[in-house]
Amino acid sequence: MFKTRRRAVLLISDFLLVVVTVVLCTTIIPTVQVDKPHSSVFIWSLSAAIFICIALLIRTNRARVVSEMEHRTLYTGETSILTKFLEKLRVCYSLDEFYENIATILEEKGDCSVLFVDRNKNYVMYNSPNRLTSNKDVMRTIEINFPATWKNGYYFLGENFGIVTKPRTARGFFVSHGGYHLYIFCKYARLFDVSIYPQIYEEFSRFQRRNTIINDLSDISSLTQEWQQLADTQRSFLPQKMPTIKHLELAAYFRPLVNVSGDYYSVLPITESKTLLMLGDVSGKGLAAALVMGLVINTIKIMEDKDNLPAMIYAVDKAIKGMKLQDKYTVLFMGIVDTEKMTITYINASMSDPIIITKSPDGYRIKPLSSNCSLVGIIELDDVQVAVQRLFRGDVILMASDGVSEVMDERGVELGTTDLYRNTIKTSAKKHPKEFIDDVVNLILKYNGNKKLRDDVTMLVAKIGV
Repeated sequence: MFKTRRRAVLLISDFLLVVVTVVLCTTIIPTVQVDKPHSSVFIWSLSAAIFICIALLIRTNRARVVSEMEHRTLYTGETSILTKFLEKLRVCYSLDEFYENIATILEEKGDCSVLFVDRNKNYVMYNSPNRLTSNKDVMRTIEINFPATWKNGYYFLGENFGIVTKPRTARGFFVSHGGYHLYIFCKYARLFDVSIYPQIYEEFSRFQRRNTIINDLSDISSLTQEWQQLADTQRSFLPQKMPTIKHLELAAYFRPLVNVSGDYYSVLPITESKTLLMLGDVSGKGLAAALVMGLVINTIKIMEDKDNLPAMIYAVDKAIKGMKLQDKYTVLFMGIVDTEKMTITYINASMSDPIIITKSPDGYRIKPLSSNCSLVGIIELDDVQVAVQRLFRGDVILMASDGVSEVMDERGVELGTTDLYRNTIKTSAKKHPKEFIDDVVNLILKYNGNKKLRDDVTMLVAKIGV
């Protein structure tokens, strides 16, 4: 066996080094001292140099002999089958490659019978057809003998498929790692060199880890694609293009923090002069928030009487509560802009930021569209009342999620509380809504210091035209 022969080579080389040391100390050094008296430093330095040269020569030849011996042991004879399997296993990255490796090398070239079992699920992942491992009695015996709790390592199997300690009596072996068992039966298993088994165990465990990582990455990739599909579906609920409405200019901005968002907005013409504007924010993030968002928009869209704002609020409240998600609710602003009467009739269900920017003799000023309704979808609603504000030509209505006003600078100061924010929206009020939004977005990103935003950012802007 390779280990025994290797140990013999190491012992012989170490013995030769001892012999050289003894010869130097007892023969050569005294002779030199007698024939040519020199200082002891020179003599010992010369002896050390001779010793090092001989030691290097012995070690070099030892390494060559061991290498040749290993090659003969592992790459010739019966063990070469397992060596070839091992080399292929090192570059296996999928179960399909692993199974092909078993079939082409162990089964076809080695005449082995192989069984690969996921003991955690007690599921046979691979077994050689028409062979020992297809025998039901054998399968039952192995299942009883080696449960999922079997320790990691490699073990030798005897005639009755139990553990034997001596490789020379083995009928096969099996490798256990992480609840996965690989059984290999071979009539000449006793001829395999024992040095191959630790290597097979090590590569098998590495393959298991590689396969797990690749499967996880595949799952993540699939999940990412599914989330992207969900995000695309969610965006389809939002207006793909702003409707053309007489005396009303419109623009919107939607930037989710992750793929899907709880923010939403909609623009729904009611009559030639009336338009329903809506913007809201569902509590939380992720899939549940996206589902509630879609529910809210669809509930509003299918309502026939869109002039009845309280009825729409009650319908949304009932729909969210019907989902029984416990902690899901929405804040919501709905306003009907009437460009004939020059009014906005609205319900503000706890949205903090809806405002009107209106022109006055001394410049633009800000009028809030204050909250007049509680959260929707989680608590009992009181009688929902509407409010009305007068509009003027050139007025800008800004609806925004809290991702706009609550963005912070390095000091932790929220943008919505600053004069910088108020002055920016006043200065930009004379512009087209699209340009107005661009100014606010640029301010947000600059104020945030080009850091990652912490919330969804959504805005809907309407400007009363001439």
